[in-house]
Amino acid sequence: MEMTRLTKRNHYEEIKDQLHAMITDGRFKVGDKLPSTKEMSERFGVGRSTTREALSALKAMGLIEIRQGGGCRVIRNSPTELALPELDSLRMNRGTLLELLEARQSLEVSNAAVAAAKRTDSDLAELAALIEAMERSVGQDLEGERTDLLFHLTLARATHNSILVRLFESIANQMETAIRDIRRVELYANQQVAERLYLEHSAIYEAVRNRDADQAASTMKQHLQHVENILTKYI
Repeated sequence: MEMTRLTKRNHYEEIKDQLHAMITDGRFKVGDKLPSTKEMSERFGVGRSTTREALSALKAMGLIEIRQGGGCRVIRNSPTELALPELDSLRMNRGTLLELLEARQSLEVSNAAVAAAKRTDSDLAELAALIEAMERSVGQDLEGERTDLLFHLTLARATHNSILVRLFESIANQMETAIRDIRRVELYANQQVAERLYLEHSAIYEAVRNRDADQAASTMKQHLQHVENILTKYI
């Protein structure tokens, strides 16, 4: 099995594309186990983290499964099988999702500003713990989803405004679904994007910690715009 050494440093997409071609043209068949991350990294001439990013992308596409211990096995190879139910859901509910994003933008930008003004030391400690958990979970889709939603919920509670909290909770289920779908398709399949999201949440936290309401609102707006830009590529 031939793998072409890469010409661009840390370019996980080249690895993803090569492996994708090997799977779809039958060089790797359904049920086949891929070479180890170490072996592929050596063949491609990259670090293991870059290879893991490529494998995460293939997992998000539904082509492989990644097992505990790092083993990867091909589970699909037909292009017709690559459609993700999550993407179908996003497309079917495009209008609702756009409204959700609009409502979330208005609500959470306000929440961030109010939280910056009214947060307590206890609120700050909870947010700090979540930021640390986010940093540890970069590249782990399920934990990333959990900490993301919990960060935004904790921020809403830090407003100490029961109406704002109820408004957030009223759309939390829909928001959780949207966050999960996006992350499985794009965000946590790409280490660089996941790291950027961590930095965006960190910037929101720092603004809240400094009681800078304007900066908290601004950083939240930028973060949500980034997420929206990714989502709208798929709907």
